[in-house]
Amino acid sequence: MSRVLQNFVGGQYVDGGDLFDDVNPVDGSLVARVQEADRDVVDGAVRAARRALEGEWGRFTATERVALLRRIADGIEARFDDLLAAEIADTGKPVALATELDVTRAAANFRAAADLVAGLGVDSFLTEKALNYAIRRPLGVVGVIVPWNLPLLLLTWKVAPALATGNAVVVKPSEETPASATLLAEIITEAGAPAGAYNVVHGFGPGAAGEYLTTHPDIDGITFTGESRTGSAIMQAVAPRVLPVSFELGGKNPAVVFDDADLERTIDGLARSVFTNTGQVCLCTERVYVQRGVFDEVADGLVKRAQELRFGSPYDPSTTTGPLISQAHRKKVLSYYAIAEQEGAQLLAGGGIPAVGEDLSGGSWIEPALWTGVGNSARIMQEEIFGPVATLMPFDTEEEAVRLANDTPYGLAAAVWTSNLERGHRVAAAMRVGMSWLNTWYLRDLRSPFGGSGLSGIGREGGVHSLHFYTEPTNVCVAL
Repeated sequence: MSRVLQNFVGGQYVDGGDLFDDVNPVDGSLVARVQEADRDVVDGAVRAARRALEGEWGRFTATERVALLRRIADGIEARFDDLLAAEIADTGKPVALATELDVTRAAANFRAAADLVAGLGVDSFLTEKALNYAIRRPLGVVGVIVPWNLPLLLLTWKVAPALATGNAVVVKPSEETPASATLLAEIITEAGAPAGAYNVVHGFGPGAAGEYLTTHPDIDGITFTGESRTGSAIMQAVAPRVLPVSFELGGKNPAVVFDDADLERTIDGLARSVFTNTGQVCLCTERVYVQRGVFDEVADGLVKRAQELRFGSPYDPSTTTGPLISQAHRKKVLSYYAIAEQEGAQLLAGGGIPAVGEDLSGGSWIEPALWTGVGNSARIMQEEIFGPVATLMPFDTEEEAVRLANDTPYGLAAAVWTSNLERGHRVAAAMRVGMSWLNTWYLRDLRSPFGGSGLSGIGREGGVHSLHFYTEPTNVCVAL
């Protein structure tokens, strides 16, 4: 008998409606059966969250919430191995990556949110006639919808500041990766969170738990990370109630490499930004613009890095690269491999399915793909693929590089590689994105603003920027 993952509502696990399969993308084996939340379960979760706000959880002081978040961080570390196993089983990512990127960041997210609230002050303005000061109230019941690529990291990135500022949350994890959100419920409860402060509903999107949550009349806001078209659908769902939303959506992120860059460092950085988590990171690079004089050297170096990737068991220390999340997603990515061929792209490396042996043949494995030889209007240059792919294009001038990099409806992240820091600062600032890296990639300070523009999202989270979404300010004016 496989284990069953239940919904978590009002401090206890509850059954839902139909069962669906949680499948291991490494070999296609069954990880668990999952109880799908029907409309009644979602309604119960929202009502439990509201009761928590009106009851014990709503009476927690900021000092008590800070202490709770630090206990949760300690609990995550105490259950590190359990969370690690859950992440690997659901995503198939190598153990080293899941250790460093997912579980470690989960604890850090709670500590960063605790530090934020512990040192929080209020805006105040004093004149001869009045004292104005702004207090911040929780937004209320927040729907938290998170994706499958970094399930625990992105879940805690949202839940931690939401709880720190006194909100109650109803979490809908991806149907592909339900385990860590379920396990986190135990950790949060054991840390002393009142019933209803944290709830989990499992299921799908349209006509299912996701839609039931976003259309629920007692939700006060939605925070979502995922595809741009899903974000658009959520906006339509909440528009009649004019609810606040925080969206971190898709990206078609550029990297710009100038001919004076440290090429060894640059190629290492590009390999990380293209291939990390099998390209399934919203911040991954899919477009690489290289100054013509070093184009061949950069292309050859990136091809070599692609050829050095090793596929296999996530627990094998030699494994560098896991599978895609599902057979359905592999079908989508492979469709872009076909589109690239139709568009006349020159394949530099990969572009197929690797041989991984009989034991892993049921998994969602894919080779990376590197292309060149297409224009900036090609579909593989304009549409998010979300796999271990990149298209390389030469450029001649700085102005051309900026124009090409910004020629996209997305605006999430960019990376600029150059030893000329004056130019580096100038070009990084010229990128129409929410996050711009110079001579690095995915280096994060949790206090800095995180988010994108255009099709890449609405709003910013991180540090004090999270306060703008998770709280509502009320100004108090006192006549003197």
